Amino acid sequence: MRVAGSPYEMGLAHGRALAASIRRYAEERLELAGSPVWSGRAATRAEVLDLAGACLEAHERLYPELAEELRGMSAGSGVSAAELLVAGGFTDFVDAVAAASGSTRPAAGDEDDCTAVLVPASRMADGAPAFAQTWDMHEGSAEHLVLLEGRPADGPAFVVLTTAGCVGMIGMNEAGLTVGINNLTAADGRVGVTWPFVVRAMLREETVEAALAVLRAAPLCGGHNYLVMDAAGRGANAEAMPTALVVTEMDSAPLAHTNHCLAPETKAVERPRTPESQAETEGRLARAEELLGRESFHVEHLKSLLADRNGVCRVGVPPSHVGTCGAIVARPVTRELHAVAGRPGEAGFERFDLAVTAP
Repeated sequence: MRVAGSPYEMGLAHGRALAASIRRYAEERLELAGSPVWSGRAATRAEVLDLAGACLEAHERLYPELAEELRGMSAGSGVSAAELLVAGGFTDFVDAVAAASGSTRPAAGDEDDCTAVLVPASRMADGAPAFAQTWDMHEGSAEHLVLLEGRPADGPAFVVLTTAGCVGMIGMNEAGLTVGINNLTAADGRVGVTWPFVVRAMLREETVEAALAVLRAAPLCGGHNYLVMDAAGRGANAEAMPTALVVTEMDSAPLAHTNHCLAPETKAVERPRTPESQAETEGRLARAEELLGRESFHVEHLKSLLADRNGVCRVGVPPSHVGTCGAIVARPVTRELHAVAGRPGEAGFERFDLAVTAP
């Protein structure tokens, strides 16, 4: 799907084209946001929307252009901006719901469980570094995935894998800057900005350093791990909680991350997962690191890693029904992005060349 023009025009086109999907997905996620399966405590619809309204004010202050895009989506879809904020930033938002109640109980489910890797140029057969990740979420989300190409009037072109009504989740801009994410469960959730807006704000930059500066300046609503790579081959992993941030730069070895904090500073403000969920995320990290043991990689090797059924690519089980809903392989130097909606290995990747479509 392609959108272009002013922020409001882009949002309006998005909202009109995907209105039915946006409405269904927003309603589903509003219900889940108030469920103890996700936040560790029950919340009413009114409580969820009151908190969303407070967070919306933070988005409007920090990212006025993206807030205007959200208003366009709202006008096009008939879904309120607050509801869209919950739907798009769901996994950050449940951290805020949990914190607002003072709950420190682990969620009954396992939230979204993405696996992501950064592979340096020295380990790629063609000498161009690569980023790859799964996007795992409750499995009904797969039908709402869309590859969105944006041509803003006042910023760099970009392509993002996202869901209907969300400004962006994982993607690349025309400068080659690539941003991906893993969810983290934060105990220090608060009124603030949600991760899709941070991703899109980072995608206005050209370098890892500039993108990380955007992340550092963001008053985060919840916890996420951000992976960044640029066309110069630099890469970094950032565990970002509302009150703690730890950056690890990519060196000559591939770097992998799943859904638990690794740094002491971020562990200190991490909301606990269930023992089963903690074991699962640790197991996926170990499997990803095992698969990264090759001396040399091609794109097809990374696609196979994402499709691995021995720990990386997941099929949902109760109570959260979280499974792999999509995946991305990105090459910042060549501006190529390979995306799949659905489980890799069952559905095929499609290639998108951002440089080719640039004016």
